[in-house]
Amino acid sequence: MTEVGEVQTFRGAVAADDLGPTLIHEHVFVGDPELDLNFPHPEWDEAAAVRTAIAGLDRLGALGIRTVVDLTVLGLGRDVARVAAVAARTEINLLASTGYYCVDALPPYFHVHGPGLLIDHGPDPLTQMFLDDIETGIAGTGVRAAMLKVVTDRPGLTEDVRRVMSAAATAHQQTGVPITTHTHAPSRNGREQLAFLTARGVDPERLVIGHCGDSQDIDYLRELMDAGATIGMDRFGMEHVLPDEARIQTVLELIDRGYVESMVLSHDAAFFSRVTPPSWRAAHAPNWHLEDISTRIVPKLLGGGATDDDIHQLLVANPARLLRPRLPAATVPTAGRGA
Repeated sequence: MTEVGEVQTFRGAVAADDLGPTLIHEHVFVGDPELDLNFPHPEWDEAAAVRTAIAGLDRLGALGIRTVVDLTVLGLGRDVARVAAVAARTEINLLASTGYYCVDALPPYFHVHGPGLLIDHGPDPLTQMFLDDIETGIAGTGVRAAMLKVVTDRPGLTEDVRRVMSAAATAHQQTGVPITTHTHAPSRNGREQLAFLTARGVDPERLVIGHCGDSQDIDYLRELMDAGATIGMDRFGMEHVLPDEARIQTVLELIDRGYVESMVLSHDAAFFSRVTPPSWRAAHAPNWHLEDISTRIVPKLLGGGATDDDIHQLLVANPARLLRPRLPAATVPTAGRGA
């Protein structure tokens, strides 16, 4: 594989080495298009939400964060044009993503469109959608996706989940864009994801097994990292699932065991989410926001024995390594070789 140094952002390509401190699993806005159209949420005001996101990202910049990956894909109300209005007014590098948030079943369209189905025009439309998002741009915006995202949850590897993951593996192989996942940590189904994707040619070093911070099972987490994957300790602030103190202790133990190069930190937070709206978060998860790592978690990691080099590895070096696309050598143009 040949390293390709540029990473796509909402404002164009940025050198991977210039991404700086990065939150690799976040959301700007999470919605539900049908519900939003027919039953608008009383807390949603688009203009106000855009202002809130810009102000929040500016605060992150003042705290030293330089890059945020927005993992809002199809199935979560992705609206790249709306987020582009945010990206244009902040210095933070915002990265878009592609994939499908499919927990068990895809929408009916996909049950009749695709190879061997009622309407068969060739390759799986999911694959072409993912490729178009990465290679051309999302929904006519010109914003190109920098990550692929797939999901398994309690239902496990259903037929439709397998279809999404297969399409993502194909798109990954053709573009070099890394894959990140949503897992159900109590089921330890990161194992299934790792096995499924590597069987389809995905290098585990190009894979983030997400939401591993929900687990305190050190043996399970080490198993994933020993196989070459990076684990996402990416739900800081979600203390209704697991307290931050427990998440911190797991990260510290894994650093002590030599795994600092195999973890990334984030929150899986949003400036607005229809699933868990702002009023609910304020009452039940007040630390679940994009500033938690900078203001609370990093000081506690340092106080628990992590070093500045460890923090740099977790927030800068590991995300840069993962986000830097890697393409087969045959697909990379050769420069400087004239007759």
